[in-house]
Amino acid sequence: MTTDWRPSASFEMLGLRAQVLRQIREFMAEHAILEVETPVLIHSAVSDPNIQSFSVGFHHPNQPDQKKLYLHTSPEYAMKRLLAAGSGPIYQIIRVFRDNESGKLHNPEFSLLEWYQPYYDHHDLMDEADALLRKLDFKRTIRMSYSEVFEHHTGINPHQTERMELQKIAKQAGLHTAANDPSLLLDFIFSSKIAPNLGHDQPVFIYNYPACLCALANLTNDDPPQAERFELFISGVEIANGFNELCDVTEQKHRFEREMQLRHQTGNTDHTIDQRLLDAMTSGLPECAGVAVGIDRLLMVMKGCDDINQVIAFPVDRA
Repeated sequence: MTTDWRPSASFEMLGLRAQVLRQIREFMAEHAILEVETPVLIHSAVSDPNIQSFSVGFHHPNQPDQKKLYLHTSPEYAMKRLLAAGSGPIYQIIRVFRDNESGKLHNPEFSLLEWYQPYYDHHDLMDEADALLRKLDFKRTIRMSYSEVFEHHTGINPHQTERMELQKIAKQAGLHTAANDPSLLLDFIFSSKIAPNLGHDQPVFIYNYPACLCALANLTNDDPPQAERFELFISGVEIANGFNELCDVTEQKHRFEREMQLRHQTGNTDHTIDQRLLDAMTSGLPECAGVAVGIDRLLMVMKGCDDINQVIAFPVDRA
């Protein structure tokens, strides 16, 4: 039986990948952002109930019991520990791993660019991300608030709408299972009815998300509060996810605990809270903004590809 041993990406595409990585590193050097490396194997898996981690067994030569470690889903926690230690602006280009993800836009192993700027907010970082995109020959970005784009496509205010109205719209959009969590309903509506229409003429940043979609972002003082978060869309594809980062360790611990509870309720694997991150935040995480950019998806929209396998040498089915 002959195996599928050849790469799924063309050598032209692999050349473009090398060029883009080189341009990213040039940009970061020009902006005095330090390239760092953090571990791929970590002790505490991400708590987000929507993200699943790969686990591996570690046999220490001087300890009889096997220890469980995880392949990281993002370098975020380790990079924030560097920020708390006084690193200043930092970035890295790294492979990350997520279980239960496969499809035209997903491979369980993918390339991520992540960078942090102390004393920036999310608008400052959108400015810098726009400059990087211009270096890569994209058009200048535009910006729209989450509320603005949501109302344009659905006719409702996402920050003030009742749950029943969200359930109705989600059902019309094709949600076939019962859902009561506003974050799940908003995410489904946005991904199915709104995201595919974004960024076709020029890249677009969507910013200030509903508070229930805050993840690790600060909240504004609005009534109701909004998450200081942004996403970048190009050709209907989500390319980047950024935040004006949460620095309050008490609130961070509360969010971790809430996510752990949700993991338990939904039958996901229980994890331990990353105490090293909390200790670093207690020591003093500077105000900062951070963003993660999917390099594989970036290459896809640069070349008009419709399948992530077209930009990866050996995706999971050929690894």
